[in-house]
Amino acid sequence: MVDVHRKTNMKISSEIPIKSPRLSTKQEISIPPPSTFRAAELLPASDAACSAYEHYIKLDELKKLWETNEFPGWTWEKLLKPALQGLELTFRFVSSALFDTRPYSNKREWKKRLEKLATTQVEIIAELFEEDEDENHQTWHKKIPESQISEESLLPRLATWKKTEDFAKKVYSSIELEMMKIPYNLGLGEPNVSHKPSLDYDLICKPLKLHGMKQSIVISQNFEDHTLFTIHQLLETWIHVSKMVLENVVSMITSKDFEKASSSCWLLEKIWKLLGDIEETHLLMDPDDFLRLKNQLSIKARAETELFCFRSRALIDITKLSKDLRHKVPEILEAVVDPMGGPRIQEAAMSLYRRKDEFERIHLLQALQAVEMAVKKFYYSYKQLLVIVMGSLEATANKGVGNIDSGGDLLDQIVLEPTYYPSLDAAKTFLGYYWSHEREVWSRGGSHSDLS
Repeated sequence: MVDVHRKTNMKISSEIPIKSPRLSTKQEISIPPPSTFRAAELLPASDAACSAYEHYIKLDELKKLWETNEFPGWTWEKLLKPALQGLELTFRFVSSALFDTRPYSNKREWKKRLEKLATTQVEIIAELFEEDEDENHQTWHKKIPESQISEESLLPRLATWKKTEDFAKKVYSSIELEMMKIPYNLGLGEPNVSHKPSLDYDLICKPLKLHGMKQSIVISQNFEDHTLFTIHQLLETWIHVSKMVLENVVSMITSKDFEKASSSCWLLEKIWKLLGDIEETHLLMDPDDFLRLKNQLSIKARAETELFCFRSRALIDITKLSKDLRHKVPEILEAVVDPMGGPRIQEAAMSLYRRKDEFERIHLLQALQAVEMAVKKFYYSYKQLLVIVMGSLEATANKGVGNIDSGGDLLDQIVLEPTYYPSLDAAKTFLGYYWSHEREVWSRGGSHSDLS
């Protein structure tokens, strides 16, 4: 691992001055110099490794389901369809994990983890529906009477089986609670005391086609093969959702709809956390069965860029897109970057934080930094996951724990990379110092300094 306490003697960048020009004090504030540490360019694994991964999880067939358009007038169908399919995949996950015939499977913990995954997805789906303000939605959701429920979804079946009825009840309660503000139900058999119309869930989600996708490679007598297949189908589905949310955020910022952009950013943060929760289900796989499967599938990281997460091209894409949101900060602050490296962006942020009259912009900036934290947390947790599930040698791409160069491996570099938002970081540093100085001045009976 890279030493996080490593010191640097490089000069301070002109973007973050030692003393703010707007801070009227006789003291100076010293802030840590910006690190010269930079992560290597994030690239997917080799084409062969990526193609093998995509073939294994039937990604091409998944994409066809995501992109099917049943309602041309409903612009949010392309976003909500894969979200509902992710929830349906979780129902399939439950039907396999809780009916696992192996006596050593930790069914109790599987149930807890999958309940959390399902309820988190329901929460996110409800938020997506809240953001869907398409005027045409009133025409398509009334196609199904309130008494009719999905015939293809696995959830109504799970509600009738003793091993899974508690899971189904919890999901139904979550749907009822989260969809309370939405003028229709999902149509999965949840309570409908308000007599709201239902979605045509089967037409939108297409559960039969989703569950009908068979594995390209089937390893006989290894139950973890199906588990791994389902985990990564679920992961890729929500990665696809997050990519479209990212595109919406950029569009909203461009149109200066900062309130909606902020809401979508907080939603994006939740999805990044969900991705981490999905990955952590690997912890419940039996070590011997999983490592045997890993050998049978010839999964081996010969270089750090071939770690399993880097075989997902879409994950690389959303990581880069999440990082590139930093380029929208000048647009949000309505400030022009100083070509000479001056602190214009920092000063604009400090002024915004102090005025509080355009709080939608503040909310958006906070949400952007929350997304950064969620991205780095995902990769930090993934590194620990690799160590626990596959061993430390595999987690370092066979370089060995003591042989990592001073730059660290690629996962370390992603986590330890300096903040995506140095100007916001500097603005908060100076703002914090300003209030500390004000307290000192007040205690001495002096006058307030000015921070415009």
